[in-house]
Amino acid sequence: MKAFHDLPAPAKLNLFLHVTGRRADGMHLLQSVFMLIDWHDTLHIERRPGGALSREDLGAALPPQDLCLRAAAALQQATGCREGVHIAIDKRIPAEAGMGGGSSDAATCLLALNRLWNLGLDLPALERIGLSLGADVPFFLRGRNAWVEGIGERITPIELPPVRCVVLKPQQGLATAKIFSDAQLNRSSEPAILTGFAAGPYDFGRNDLQPVAQRLCPGISEALGWLESQGWQGRMTGSGSAVFAILGEGEPARKSDALATSALTPPPGMQLRICSNLPAHPLRGWAGSDSSRVEG
Repeated sequence: MKAFHDLPAPAKLNLFLHVTGRRADGMHLLQSVFMLIDWHDTLHIERRPGGALSREDLGAALPPQDLCLRAAAALQQATGCREGVHIAIDKRIPAEAGMGGGSSDAATCLLALNRLWNLGLDLPALERIGLSLGADVPFFLRGRNAWVEGIGERITPIELPPVRCVVLKPQQGLATAKIFSDAQLNRSSEPAILTGFAAGPYDFGRNDLQPVAQRLCPGISEALGWLESQGWQGRMTGSGSAVFAILGEGEPARKSDALATSALTPPPGMQLRICSNLPAHPLRGWAGSDSSRVEG
């Protein structure tokens, strides 16, 4: 086995996000539902000898030590593997959007390298490595829409009805640490229960980070205002700056994605995409089953 090509790394949306407390070490305790959507990055991974790790940017430029290279290095360190890899990334998910793009890339990288390097790690072992890279990585490794609690490590798979949504990303990004360090952040939401969410999954709760994020990033308010002008109820995902709205039943289904998107004129500089949710990650089960995307 020498290479994997066209590996998807899908984005997620937070249907709600409540901050329920803070641990003694400063980490925030959260409740959220993560929903996978069909906006994704694409990774091409080729084995290289000698332990060298390299990356090529096919889309938007990434930082020198992005999460994919860090994931590969962490996997080498955890296993003593002496293999190397070249990772080419077609980056399409916006950065600093609250959509989990970097974490998803890292998860896809861990799943692929576990096979490419013949490491044989099971899912719990990959999750332990993933959690050291970022709180969202274990979710993408599990590969199911999920009720997420704690600092992101308590993951309960759930089923979600098929739905379409419009996602709008302002030009300005927003750093997660800046929001969580803000003195005005609400950190005392009452814990919710899964059955309460299940009664109305697409209009449940709120995003506790949104008021702080709107103050720090005016583009979020502009994006939410645009969604409202179209008759949609918007909400920020994750720590922003992307916002989304659930579309009415069948609203864009009467048109193709391209036609539906072209009929909309978002504010200047903003990215807009109409997405569908996914029942599962395309690579779900890769920690323990064969793949058809291998080139010998």
